[in-house]
Amino acid sequence: MSVSRRGLLIILSSPSGAGKSTLARALMAWDPSIQFSVSATTRSPRPGEVDGKDYLFVTESEFKRQVADGDMLEHAHVFGNFYGSPKGPVQEAIHAGRDVLFDIDWQGAQQIRNSELNTNTLSIFLLPPSIPELRRRLEARGQDNDETIGRRMQKSWDEISHWDGYDFVLVNEDLAETEQKLRAIITAARLRRTQQPRLTEHVRHLQSEFEETT
Repeated sequence: MSVSRRGLLIILSSPSGAGKSTLARALMAWDPSIQFSVSATTRSPRPGEVDGKDYLFVTESEFKRQVADGDMLEHAHVFGNFYGSPKGPVQEAIHAGRDVLFDIDWQGAQQIRNSELNTNTLSIFLLPPSIPELRRRLEARGQDNDETIGRRMQKSWDEISHWDGYDFVLVNEDLAETEQKLRAIITAARLRRTQQPRLTEHVRHLQSEFEETT
């Protein structure tokens, strides 16, 4: 029996500190069927991170081999490390009707939009309410030193400058309000014609019934 709908590749992007990770967790709490795409990375694990849950930690040579073999849906080099999304688990989820959530930058989003899975993609960009507020949020996280925060701030405008390449753009001023908007966007996207594989069969059935009654 075919699935009732195809899964979505939900891309959530923003400059660091604009709230995408917090909102990604909120969306998965709202709908536990949404599957988070676990990225592969060559960076070292941070305290508390679990291999296979937070990231797939691999060597640089292994990462490059997967890219060469076409096993990465998207990949990028960020702050001296490689990041990428393994293709196999994503394809499996989409065909099974499960949504996959991506917390990636504009480069990864562009690669996915240019892939064979483009028709299943829903891309959303989060803007901060202001640049000073963006820096305040980065400092409040307490995860990075001043030098790293400075680099993230420098990179933030490069991220923001690609806002117009996304399906939807939200200003994340109020977290709860932004989450409600994300829920509405996802709910609507699940009903797109391209996500409903049974529609063609249903229309053919309607045509058959119509011909029988005329």
